[in-house]
Amino acid sequence: MVRTKKSMLFLGLLLVLSVFAVACGGEDTSTDPGSSDGDDGSQEAAEGGDLVIAWLSDAVTLDPHGSNDVPSSNVLNNIYDTLVTFDKNGELTPSLATDWNMIDDHTWEFNLREGVTFHDGSEFNAEVVKANMERIMDPDIASQRAFLYEMVEEVEVVDEHTVRFITEYPFAALPAHLSHSGGGSMISPKAIEEDYAAMEEGEEPGSVIGDNPVGTGIFKLDSWTPGDEIVLVRNEDFWGENAKLDSVTWKVVSESLARISELDTGYAHIIHPVSPSDITRVDSMAEAHLNAQTSTSLSYIGFNAEKAPFDDVRVRQAISMAINKDDIIDGIYEGTGVPAIGPIAPGVFGYDDTVTPIEYDIEKAKELLAEAGHEDGFSTTIWTNDNPDRIQMAEYVQDKLGDLNIEVEVEVLEWGAYLDSTANGQHDMFILGWSTPTADADYATYALFHSDNMGPAGNRTFLADEELDALLDQGRQESDPDARAQVYKEVQEKLVELAPMVYIHHQEYLNGVSDKVDGFWVDAGGIFQLQDVTLTETE
Repeated sequence: MVRTKKSMLFLGLLLVLSVFAVACGGEDTSTDPGSSDGDDGSQEAAEGGDLVIAWLSDAVTLDPHGSNDVPSSNVLNNIYDTLVTFDKNGELTPSLATDWNMIDDHTWEFNLREGVTFHDGSEFNAEVVKANMERIMDPDIASQRAFLYEMVEEVEVVDEHTVRFITEYPFAALPAHLSHSGGGSMISPKAIEEDYAAMEEGEEPGSVIGDNPVGTGIFKLDSWTPGDEIVLVRNEDFWGENAKLDSVTWKVVSESLARISELDTGYAHIIHPVSPSDITRVDSMAEAHLNAQTSTSLSYIGFNAEKAPFDDVRVRQAISMAINKDDIIDGIYEGTGVPAIGPIAPGVFGYDDTVTPIEYDIEKAKELLAEAGHEDGFSTTIWTNDNPDRIQMAEYVQDKLGDLNIEVEVEVLEWGAYLDSTANGQHDMFILGWSTPTADADYATYALFHSDNMGPAGNRTFLADEELDALLDQGRQESDPDARAQVYKEVQEKLVELAPMVYIHHQEYLNGVSDKVDGFWVDAGGIFQLQDVTLTETE
């Protein structure tokens, strides 16, 4: 974790994350740039204690196959394990799988860790992997993460601790996809059976798992009071090194100033997010500091391409030209983050900085709008959730589009309702974000823009373009890294042309952290890493 005092430190971009590793292993001997160190001689680390995290939004569900949001993924990451994971250096590393390799162009084989049990005592083995993959791809489950494994034709159990994935076409990013905390989390087979039994009784998919998650992770669920707090307690039977904390409490605190007060008074150890306008205030606290880390996420302003007038590409391009993203980055985000060319962030495979973005040009915007028959403007709405920075962005859009005679009404929705409503296509314009935890362009683009993924899976702009679909399919099926990179350059150029969204920036994750916290870091997808966290006591 990067500690700053009195000034903001801008972090270097992440190392390019490899997603083509055939097997992983080795010892990490590097210095961790994202860990917190106590003051020399003034604090003593101790295991145990309850880590309190005050954050903006509650999880939506604790069923990993039923979630598609970062708050849910943050909690899921501690309850469940995946077959593989990314380490602090952005490299794939073993988790529930000890090693893996590509046997042929269509077959990946994974050797599984032995002696692993779920929180309910059931055993982890190859049959469990098969059951989880079949559930996420089951149309009756309608998982928002199913797109991760659309290329998988069969999951074959070789023996108790060996499993093979047979794919329709060569897919180099499969191990990276299996690292995803939503799509790759391994759920207890008992929980899966109970959930299916509840479905037969008329319950919705995930009704059992979502409220009573059972994984193999470092923590297990103790209690969940929706809209208030989630409490996790240490899993004493974890297969690896146990978490050092006794428990973690995720407390919903929707107001920015209230979160800052919680940190300043010691009622919370970590707060998320810190608004850029509050950086100096947090950084000047006597017993807390700012943690700032680069990300592979995207913040964007999206259009509903199925609704008039946004079904006209000229209208989308015109609005894109009328919004000066530098104003947003400098004025709202205090200069933090990296301006976005398109949806793919630096450090993600497939990123290409030679792609030319839509530039700010208000006069050209007026010309395009007139060509589209809207020289007198129109009325519309822009939606956001109760994130103060996004609300400011919506108000900025409202003001700037007045230059085009476009009257914009800002509507603020509660997080869960916001996700449901945008997934159902009820919006005109909206503000949202997308993280790319797999560090591969496929995840950064396929879910967001392929016409097969309209709605909950990610395509909330409801864009449908045959040429773009073909490129996205080609990117999935190409096995040569150089050829794949070229495909994704074309994807990015096409997405600039189609302008389904205004690509604002790749943000820095800003957290306020108590000086009592040691060992905390945030990965490039925005997921809190808590296994090595300790709470220190000041001498």
